[in-house]
Amino acid sequence: MKTKYETILVMGKSGAGKQPRINVLVEEFGLKQLSTGDIFRTYLRCFNALDYTDDLKPFYNESDGRFLEESEIKERLGISNENNADDMVLGLKAKYFIDQGKFVPDSLTNSLFESAFLDMDYGPAVLDGYPRTIEQTSFLWELAKRRDIPLDAILLVDNDDELIKARCVGRRICPNCGEVYHLEHKPPRNNRYCTVESCSGETIQRSDDTLEKIQSRLQEFHTKVRPAMEFLKARGIPIYTVSGNLPEFTPETVKASVFKSMHLS
Repeated sequence: MKTKYETILVMGKSGAGKQPRINVLVEEFGLKQLSTGDIFRTYLRCFNALDYTDDLKPFYNESDGRFLEESEIKERLGISNENNADDMVLGLKAKYFIDQGKFVPDSLTNSLFESAFLDMDYGPAVLDGYPRTIEQTSFLWELAKRRDIPLDAILLVDNDDELIKARCVGRRICPNCGEVYHLEHKPPRNNRYCTVESCSGETIQRSDDTLEKIQSRLQEFHTKVRPAMEFLKARGIPIYTVSGNLPEFTPETVKASVFKSMHLS
């Protein structure tokens, strides 16, 4: 049985409970987490610094699935002379989709992912939130062959849709340190402040943690992510399934469930 891993894909519905399982893999195998969500949030922060509050729909043509030319976007935003204007435009594009609870288009996601993966010399890594579609999976498969990157396994964190809805609506995140809370199961201090001693930032609700957007993400998982997993399974990548809903939730029980699902001692 394989006991050393270089690249593990952690997949599952948004809100299924992936992060605690990722923490186990990072600690156990010395991997680094590569999260498309973190990549997107970096660009979102860049765009949000503009304090732009108008509707973003005029920047995107739904009929042909294209944004305005980048030069026109910059002109409309008044950022043509800004040093980080390109990053702001990327942030706008990501925000357009994320605020609707939709996945960022494959072409944009693939380029951001490859750049970030290259920055860490292609691993060792836990891939979090990527791939999410057949197109992204095909891109990763070809990248892995081209760069001799071992795709060792998929860890599927499974959870019920209704439990996920309740979990996400109550989720709160510290934007300073990234600590994740839940108003019922792991509340921040006074239901507001981060409890990490070195932080104490004010927690927030993610803009996509509304019931409507959660339902949209769940539908995306069933129609897009599952076929992506089947693509990799058909090419010999093993899938290990671990429950995202444990009777007792502690670091020890989470680790034990991951080890059991992956047949580790």
